[in-house]
Amino acid sequence: MPNPTAAMLVIGDEILSGRTRDSNMHHLAQQLTAHGIDLCEARVVADTHQGIVAAVQALSASYDHVFTSGGIGPTHDDITAEAVAAAFDTPISIRDDARELLQAHYDRSGQELNEARLRMARIPDGAALIDNPVSTAPGFTLRNVHVMAGVPSVFEAMVASVLPTLTGGAPLLSQTIRIDRGEGEIAGPLTELAEANPEVSIGSYPYIRNGVYGSNIVVRGTDGPQIDAVITERARLFPESV
Repeated sequence: MPNPTAAMLVIGDEILSGRTRDSNMHHLAQQLTAHGIDLCEARVVADTHQGIVAAVQALSASYDHVFTSGGIGPTHDDITAEAVAAAFDTPISIRDDARELLQAHYDRSGQELNEARLRMARIPDGAALIDNPVSTAPGFTLRNVHVMAGVPSVFEAMVASVLPTLTGGAPLLSQTIRIDRGEGEIAGPLTELAEANPEVSIGSYPYIRNGVYGSNIVVRGTDGPQIDAVITERARLFPESV
């Protein structure tokens, strides 16, 4: 049985402008791989209502899970919650359980739960809250879309909250082979190796080190013996590989 599939939607003008470097996709990919969920697509969209709505609808229809990051804070440009609700034609309002979490948090810190902070209690009808042990303001899951913060420490905590609730498949295994020859030299035998082993993914990633061309060949799959068989066969094709 194939693994469940997933997509990630990164939301934010700051990502597209180059002001902020996204690390959340890297973290999510690692966590999903270990959990046996295949991350198949990632998109980055600007802070526009229609752009988020269209991306959520497309990805939700194509994959088992969609993970979003960014745009659920207290400022005017945090529009993800409303856009996700609109994508599923679902009403959204300040929800009591989310408000209580925020009220307790700001009471402990001696701060006011003002109108801006209360925006973080906006939750679509029927959504399940995602725990946020870092800064309390929750994310939420609506249908197959998991809506999370963009701040890396909070995003990572939310991923840790959600993953145990999802059914995974076989973890993806990988091994890397280094070949100190250019891709043009190894392309033919590498194609033969890939065609003879369709159950695994074989990727070639070139490098230049001290003026020498080489390639890192990464073998990925969910079946350890199949990967071992490919590694054994590569020794015949590329005896100099390590």
